[in-house]
Amino acid sequence: MAAKPLKSNDSKKRKRIAGPKGEERKSNPKRLKSPSTNNSQSGSKKPFKASKRPPSKQHGAKPPTQKHVPDTKKQRRLLAKELAEARKKKRKKHYTLEQELSILWEKMRRRDIAKEDRSKLASEALGKMKGKIPEIASSHVSSRVLQTCVKHCSQEEKSAVFMELQPHFISLATNTYAVHLVTKMLDNASKDQLSEFISSLYGHVAPLLRHMVGSLVIEHAYNVGNASQKQTLLMELYSPELQLFKDLVSMKETRLVDVISKLQLQRSSVVRHMSSVLQPILEKGILDHSIIHRTLMEYLTIADQSSAADVIQQLSGPLLVRMIHTRDGSRVGILCIKHGSAKERKKIIKGMKGQCDKIARDRFGSMVLVSILSTVDDTKLLSKIIIRELEGILKELVLDQNGRRSLLQLLHPNCSRYLSPDDLMSLSLSIPSFNTKQKESSEVNEASDEEKRDNGEILVEANTGKSAGKNSDVNEVAKKDPLTRRRELLINSGLAEKLIDVCSEMAENLLRSKFGKEVIYEVVTGGADGVLHPALDEKLEKLYEVIATLVAEPKSEGAEDDHLLEDFHSSRTIRKLILDCPIFASKLWEKALKGKCAIWAQGHSCKVITAYLEASDLALREAAKKELQPLIDSGVLTLPAVNESAKADQDFH
Repeated sequence: MAAKPLKSNDSKKRKRIAGPKGEERKSNPKRLKSPSTNNSQSGSKKPFKASKRPPSKQHGAKPPTQKHVPDTKKQRRLLAKELAEARKKKRKKHYTLEQELSILWEKMRRRDIAKEDRSKLASEALGKMKGKIPEIASSHVSSRVLQTCVKHCSQEEKSAVFMELQPHFISLATNTYAVHLVTKMLDNASKDQLSEFISSLYGHVAPLLRHMVGSLVIEHAYNVGNASQKQTLLMELYSPELQLFKDLVSMKETRLVDVISKLQLQRSSVVRHMSSVLQPILEKGILDHSIIHRTLMEYLTIADQSSAADVIQQLSGPLLVRMIHTRDGSRVGILCIKHGSAKERKKIIKGMKGQCDKIARDRFGSMVLVSILSTVDDTKLLSKIIIRELEGILKELVLDQNGRRSLLQLLHPNCSRYLSPDDLMSLSLSIPSFNTKQKESSEVNEASDEEKRDNGEILVEANTGKSAGKNSDVNEVAKKDPLTRRRELLINSGLAEKLIDVCSEMAENLLRSKFGKEVIYEVVTGGADGVLHPALDEKLEKLYEVIATLVAEPKSEGAEDDHLLEDFHSSRTIRKLILDCPIFASKLWEKALKGKCAIWAQGHSCKVITAYLEASDLALREAAKKELQPLIDSGVLTLPAVNESAKADQDFH
């Protein structure tokens, strides 16, 4: 006989009874029978009456103790505060100590306290924390107290705190609150203490760089350390051999290529190790630190083409904007622009949207903008994003030391007067693996060209200038003619027209400015290769008129500022314009200097009027000579020597 199946939970559900018209309805729960059920239809039910016995006598239960409930809101608030304090005391081991320290901290951080009193309070707080510093350093309150104490205590007390924290530096470096104490200790550490701290980081540099908080400690140690200590931290990221054998790290080679050649390391092994270190960092987006920028730069110098292309692809976008504020980060950005594909360049430019103002004013970020304006062929995209943002801040950029670089690069590209040798070297950098590939492909193409010429065949790629390589569009830096690109960015976008308007409005300030004078000089001369001519000749004529009007103003002795012809910067700028721009020179002579040379025969202004004797326009030179020769013969005007005029040109630059 088969066993009966166990009843499932579904059997406990209420049965559905078919109602009228086939509708189902739930069955009513069973009710207790009562004497009044027979009369339920005629009368109402009687309510259930509970037992009247007190709860204390039922089943032998004890009566519950009744707590006193506060009557007022203030009493309830105080009671809640007492309960919260009791819970904190149970949860936090050093809660009472933290309360005492916070009271001392409020006294220490006051501005009107004497230095001696603050030192006494710091010593008192350190005395209370002695032996417990590693435990309470992770607390939100205690870490702040410790930072203030380390800042204002004596050197002996600082050393005592350092010795107590030394075994726990690695664990504290990953704590959100203790990390600020660790960086404060590094700022106040002696040379020996800093050396001991960096020694304690052996084997932990890469893991800490992958940590959002721990990376701050490595970056701070890298910034405060000397050259050899920086190299020690970097070597650990290069190769596992250098991590295991510390003696190999003591060397003077700073470039990774030199380290590999001296220690005879396998390049492929170093690339694999650095990839394993950098990949998690790139995935997490921890790209704000200069030590990571340096590591990426060294990695690109030894990586093969596919590995370098992967890094460029990962960095393309808003991530790159976060790392171009350092020298190495800026160079990595330039390499990404130079060797990235058109799609990657587009991502980088779009990632800069809304931040071109900050980038243009930054010392190293401005060089990335210079590289973009010199490399990217998509001038419509550049005009839409970068040029539009620069147009809104032209008045600030023309007077800013770094901001003017983008404008000067368009007006006079790669000029040694405006870019330092280090900047020019940054613009000329390239990834070796890409150059090698291009060289090999070009050699193959040349050989195939010769072969096909012998056979009477013609290559289409040879006429278009494209290489026959598979990824030739990725590796080519730029295809468009530089002068065409500059005209599209300056004239077609409307930037040059607005720049001339700004120069006309701020002509006097620009001429007197140390940095603005170079911008107005390039605008007046029309830029290199005459990029502003002939499209904007009418606008330039108005600018010449504005400058000549300013120079024609009479000389006043009571004025706060010197006249433009007597000011150091403006006099040299006007002299250089007379020599290099004949149209401006004739306009200035006719409106401001003709018949008035005797007034400006002394001081800085004499270099301006004597420049007409060297003018390229022969008729203008003869007219000026007629007026200046009597002044020279009478000794009123002295001609500057050749070396003095050369020095004046050097002062302008």
